[in-house]
Amino acid sequence: MTQGARAVTSGNVLEKAVEGTLLGHGYVQVGFDLPKKQRLGCLLSSNNIPKRYARQVYIGAGIYGSYIYVDFYIIGAASVSSGLIIECKWQQTSGSVDEKLPYLNLNIQNCYPAQAVVLIDGGGMKPQAVSWLGKQVGFNQNLLSVHNLSSFIAWSNNNL
Repeated sequence: MTQGARAVTSGNVLEKAVEGTLLGHGYVQVGFDLPKKQRLGCLLSSNNIPKRYARQVYIGAGIYGSYIYVDFYIIGAASVSSGLIIECKWQQTSGSVDEKLPYLNLNIQNCYPAQAVVLIDGGGMKPQAVSWLGKQVGFNQNLLSVHNLSSFIAWSNNNL
């Protein structure tokens, strides 16, 4: 397996952990059988399901004008009534993901239609990069918090 394939697999494991947390809190996935560009419409219109989420949701153009797909878009969280986006970033060995955090922060601030939580884990990111992103919470009104997996689960127990 190539390094890139291992990274994708590891990232998917983190997303499955988030999905398990959502399911444990009574959320239901919608739109999984639809194209990514149609999932947000389905999510927003499924009013008969009070706690719902969609994965890999197209939300519009980013700061460079390219498409943005978010990992999770949630409707029904008591603490965030307008919707919540969860982004997952896994980096097990040193690499370039931490260099993408300023881009992610700017997209969250300027392009996301809802507030966001970023989940970062794997131990391979530069600690300074993760710390920098955490400090943006006070400056970026759309960035609610930055977590590792265990702190995300604790946060979700109080907020989802």
